[in-house]
Amino acid sequence: MSNSTVHKLRNIPVLGDEHVPANGVLIIPSQLSYHDLLHLEQMFEGRSIVLLSELNASLHPLLKNHLQGEATKALEFDPVETNIKELRENIQNLVEKRNVVIYVPSDTTTQQASLTSVSGDRLEYLIQTEVPVLPLFVLHTNDTIFAIEPLKDEGSAIFAFGKALKNEAATVAGYLESLFLLAENCFAQNPMLDRNLAYALLQGLKRHSTHASLIDGKDDSEWRFDKILAAAIALSKHIQATTQKQRVGIILPPGFAATVSNLAVLFADKIPVNLNFTAGRESVDSAIRQADLDHYITADLFVRKMQSFPWPPNRQLTFIERLLPEMKGAITKWYILAKILPTPLLALVLGIPKKGGDKEAVLLFTSGSSGEPKGVALTHRNLMSNVCQFGSRLNLKTTDRILGCLPLFHSFGCTVTLWYPIIQGIGLVTYTTPLETKKLAELIQKYKVTIMVSTPTFLRGYLKGINPEMLVSLKLIVTGAEKLQKTIAEAFEARFGKRVFEGYGLTETSPVSNVNLPDPEAEGGTHSMPSYRYGSVGQLLPGMAIKVTDPNTDESLPISQSGMIWLKGDNVFKGYLKNPKKTDEVIVDGWFRTGDIGRVDSDGFLYIEGRLSRFSKIGGEMVPHETVEEAIVKAMGLENETTRRIVVVGVPDADKGEALVLLTSITSGSVQQDILDLRYKLLDRGIPPLWIPKRLVPVADIPMLATGKLDVKTCEKLAMTAGF
Repeated sequence: MSNSTVHKLRNIPVLGDEHVPANGVLIIPSQLSYHDLLHLEQMFEGRSIVLLSELNASLHPLLKNHLQGEATKALEFDPVETNIKELRENIQNLVEKRNVVIYVPSDTTTQQASLTSVSGDRLEYLIQTEVPVLPLFVLHTNDTIFAIEPLKDEGSAIFAFGKALKNEAATVAGYLESLFLLAENCFAQNPMLDRNLAYALLQGLKRHSTHASLIDGKDDSEWRFDKILAAAIALSKHIQATTQKQRVGIILPPGFAATVSNLAVLFADKIPVNLNFTAGRESVDSAIRQADLDHYITADLFVRKMQSFPWPPNRQLTFIERLLPEMKGAITKWYILAKILPTPLLALVLGIPKKGGDKEAVLLFTSGSSGEPKGVALTHRNLMSNVCQFGSRLNLKTTDRILGCLPLFHSFGCTVTLWYPIIQGIGLVTYTTPLETKKLAELIQKYKVTIMVSTPTFLRGYLKGINPEMLVSLKLIVTGAEKLQKTIAEAFEARFGKRVFEGYGLTETSPVSNVNLPDPEAEGGTHSMPSYRYGSVGQLLPGMAIKVTDPNTDESLPISQSGMIWLKGDNVFKGYLKNPKKTDEVIVDGWFRTGDIGRVDSDGFLYIEGRLSRFSKIGGEMVPHETVEEAIVKAMGLENETTRRIVVVGVPDADKGEALVLLTSITSGSVQQDILDLRYKLLDRGIPPLWIPKRLVPVADIPMLATGKLDVKTCEKLAMTAGF
């Protein structure tokens, strides 16, 4: 839908009004307040309108009075008692007479910025009326707002109409797919998304200067945002004088130094590149070459600790702990100036433009789990969008604190525990590694951390020797980067009484696209829309669209059917660095081909059923590695294991195209007997013979990356030793 369709309706932008038919239609809005309904009725002034609602529905008093008004044509139905045939006949009769039938949803408690307040069951009921359905997405603009911008007027909204759904196109999946597109279009209207990331960070550091702070868990030092701002500005001047290159490398773990360094690079109008200091030499050399780096910010202690890292010559290194003490005068000067000068004037002095848009803001590299790392150039708009999306859905308070221990070369660590808390004014407690869970638990307890973002691999460490009382303050635990295994989720909840909420994202989506959250508590007798569904990775963040295609033909499928997942939104990257071929493989007409297979249910929850690279085509059949792994875990009695002990990979096979190989750290000593025993156990469980691993390879440990992901590349190399 083109933005050119925008027009104003008493200051309410309306997108896609050309889709509104002249004939009768049933409008199903994503949500509808009293003010929304008045605007909608005004839009259809001169046409016959009938308001459709549920009998004894919980409604705002103004809405209820309006429905009962003498001038209002209304039709009530009881979804429990009303025969669908009777409702169908009534609605069809109204539509045939060119009436505009507007469904008025009951008051429903939802998480902020949810896609819709209408449940999948209710959508199914309404769509059974077999009349043209007009999707209407209503965005209340204060639901997707940054903490650094003022609130809009009460009732401020954007309307967006999709194409009318008729006949076989009128399904719950078709309606939701349309609604996702409309939501993506509405979200894109926010002019704040074009803000330069450095400018937004400047705003955040100033706005939250005294009430928000960073606590560096390495030495328990606390840095208020105003002090961080002054240090970052002073360091930015050094960076400008040191290198003429566009990008600057940063080789530091999470903490005060890494935060100031990233801010300083942006304030210097340059692009930070947080390098993966746990990667092999080839990957690091590739990243440095691709990024065209000639200068790096690091620390003495870190250089001594990471001796295996291919360090550049000292002349190319800025040692931050040496430099900052020498800059006390400059830091004091900027501290005073930053207090005095308003943000626009301070930005002007620093040369920070207000708009960033589609210019590169940050360069990250994919983990290289299945090949050479690819440079993901995230734009200012990408990152501003994801901060807004994540922040809108979580809706945290300034009293909350988030744990920042994921490495900043990890996309979750970069956006969620760096840019997001600074812009939104959330307290940050950092530590250098996610592996030292005892120290992290101490920090959580000491500083009353409320939000923890982790990966399933790192969560395993908390299950060993951590006192449950240490995690009492946590209100939300979100995992991503890999599939959350049921055994880990159940063990964590049993030990700590805390549910783990699985999310989903990719470096290419800046990174978060989906997240499960606690179900909202129903208020005042209203219904509650679920925000959590076991087995899913949650609902899409606001402003994202999704489609599903056949993995082999790329033909469109209903989003309710399993297929290749494509995502669209302002947080989706524009392309890989200096790699147009790879870019063209994954970006088509603005849609990003994720490489993951999945489907969406009737309430908008996304289920990831496997990565395409983790499927094998055996004898013409697609075999999902993760499903086979789940069966093997049960067959081997590993349900209570908190450490990954097995992995299935595919290797070329002359007979069947591919064959499965099982890597395991558990063997009896006889590989032949182990694979034979496993085969019989899997056959007894009804696993198809094609799905059973052909070979077994004993390993000391399952290879994992520092980001917490499975190291697929190394696993495949080990599998090839099985003699294929």
